[in-house]
Amino acid sequence: MKLKYNKEDDVLVVEFSKAKIDDAFEANNMLVHVDKQKEPVLVEIFKASDFLSRATKALAGQRRRDVLAAG
Repeated sequence: MKLKYNKEDDVLVVEFSKAKIDDAFEANNMLVHVDKQKEPVLVEIFKASDFLSRATKALAGQRRRDVLAAG
């Protein structure tokens, strides 16, 4: 997996493989590029700073719930 971040455009690109891209689908603030088998090859996350901020908060909240449930 390879990650690239374009600060100017606030886009995070996650490359899963070097397979040839056959199609792309838009979902929320993401563009998912897939191969002929519809497997993800590359994901572009737009407004990446907002996405990562929300994801970090969600993961922290889940971790807190896991710790309290285990206690």
